[in-house]
Amino acid sequence: MHVIGTAGHVDHGKSTLIKALTGIDPDRLPQEKERGMTIDLGFAWITLPSGRDVSIVDVPGHERFVRNMLAGVGGIDLAILVIAADEGVMPQTREHLAILDLLKTKRTIIALTKTDLVDDEFLTLVQAETEEVLTGTIFDGAPMINISAQTGSGLDALKTQIDQMLKETPARQDLGRPRLAVDRTFTVAGFGTVVTGTLIDGTLSIGQEVELLPSGRRCRIRGLQSHNQKIDIADPGRRLAVNLSGISHDEVSRGDVLTMPGWLKPTNLINARVKLIPNAPRPLKHNARVGFHVLVSETPARIRLLDTRQLQPGDKAWAQIHLEYPVPLVKDDFFVIRDTETTLGGGKVVDTSTKRQRPFAASILDHLEAMEHGNLEQIILGTIDKWGPCTISELAERVNQTYSQIEPIVQQLLTNGDAIHLGNSEGVTPNLIIYSLNEWNLLNQTTTDSLIEYHSLFPLRKGISREELRNRIGLPSALFNLVLGRMVSESNVSEDGTYVRLPTHNPIPTSQQQKLLNQYLASLETEPYSPPTDNALPSDLLGYLSDTGQIVKVDSTLVFTTAAYQEMVSAVTEYIVANGNITVGNARTLFNSSRKYILPLLEYLDQQRVTKRIGDERVLR
Repeated sequence: MHVIGTAGHVDHGKSTLIKALTGIDPDRLPQEKERGMTIDLGFAWITLPSGRDVSIVDVPGHERFVRNMLAGVGGIDLAILVIAADEGVMPQTREHLAILDLLKTKRTIIALTKTDLVDDEFLTLVQAETEEVLTGTIFDGAPMINISAQTGSGLDALKTQIDQMLKETPARQDLGRPRLAVDRTFTVAGFGTVVTGTLIDGTLSIGQEVELLPSGRRCRIRGLQSHNQKIDIADPGRRLAVNLSGISHDEVSRGDVLTMPGWLKPTNLINARVKLIPNAPRPLKHNARVGFHVLVSETPARIRLLDTRQLQPGDKAWAQIHLEYPVPLVKDDFFVIRDTETTLGGGKVVDTSTKRQRPFAASILDHLEAMEHGNLEQIILGTIDKWGPCTISELAERVNQTYSQIEPIVQQLLTNGDAIHLGNSEGVTPNLIIYSLNEWNLLNQTTTDSLIEYHSLFPLRKGISREELRNRIGLPSALFNLVLGRMVSESNVSEDGTYVRLPTHNPIPTSQQQKLLNQYLASLETEPYSPPTDNALPSDLLGYLSDTGQIVKVDSTLVFTTAAYQEMVSAVTEYIVANGNITVGNARTLFNSSRKYILPLLEYLDQQRVTKRIGDERVLR
């Protein structure tokens, strides 16, 4: 299914032409009929001579309604530029032409309407003027068809031309990730909320759960219609009316995107190549505020130029665009920028980003060049370099390709060592997490630096806790576990229980420290079952004794030598085996010690699951 759209100056006959072609009046609003001009988007459809069904979007031509025009041309396969023969090229003709040029509409036709109102000589002059204006644009060399909607002249030729061009137009690719940009929303009695739009990038079906972005509201498809016909499944490129259940009309707005849940995240930052149209009224300055238009949405935005301080009319520049409101975007989406009155330029999304970029940074500019002009392998490497680790399914979404398209390339990158995977895997799967080799090496270096710093600060500790290391390198828990597993397998780090260290780390006390340790251990051994509690060591030395298994710390103040602790555990166990249970009093007698030592010991044995308390008694677990 394909969609075509009209463009052109107000009152040049766009709606009349569509009605003559289809028999459908696209002016649906009472105000439009009263004024005799299109205010909002109108829709119609036609069956071409080949039998091909085609949707038609009629857009407003008046300068005050250019925003609505932008909403209509965001998803079209063929554009018809309508120029009235009795007036020729007019201001809105030029603006619509600039917009279509920015959106890279590949297939174009010029329709010279109202030819019944002019003589042949004047028509020839208008044709020559039109060709001159269109030179160097996407309409350069496009077929020009003379039409009179009143007499019917040229209508068959236009249908045939449309048919031939669409025959050569590939069908919209099914990426498995449907997007429908909502251009109308209304309610129908007995059915509820209905939205319309052009479906791209995937299919929709009755009963399917969908998500509305940017709100994130989930709902379900109750019904589908295309060209007033009920359908069960809709393919990419089709104009649709979608009946939604589980959501009210006032929860949906023009510009929302209907898609499958979970994959598409609205963003406030994009990197893009921006082009200023040649007749822009002024240069575009760094940090300029503009109106940002993409598909059907519009939001204020600020443009931060990355490779120049000022963009001149007709020139291109790299830019990071900060959107005031989050918009669900993917790579290669086209957009237009405007001020309050005029179209300034536009471009194509190269990368959705969450990081603010520094102007004139060579690495950033090289990355953007590769993302725009590189082959798919370079784009994939550039994406995982800048985005960090991701599943292959997520990677496909970020580069706007299907899994099957990128799978063999990812496999080759893994084989060549240009990328690595995390976790155990016997093959490339959609859920496999991959890292670029460059990012992996950087992460290894960051981890090593963190451990070197920690070991320097705490030389007697056996290592850093897993959680502290995770926080230092800034990874979520699930990813950190996979990362740590690979680092251990590569012998970059060693794991010791809940601690992580460099393989070369070996805690060795200084001679002075060893003297203090010996004195402390000797004090514990004087009365092994009732050791002193006021002869505390510095925490790092105490930790060293615990890490090396020389002491057991029962609570914040009570410490036993490991030998004494093991003797006490054996004695308690034997006593319970012989007597069935043990009390605090029994233990005091057994060790000739006081409640100060015995109660913490027994509570510690409970914690270690050696014993279990029942009332005032303890039994073995």
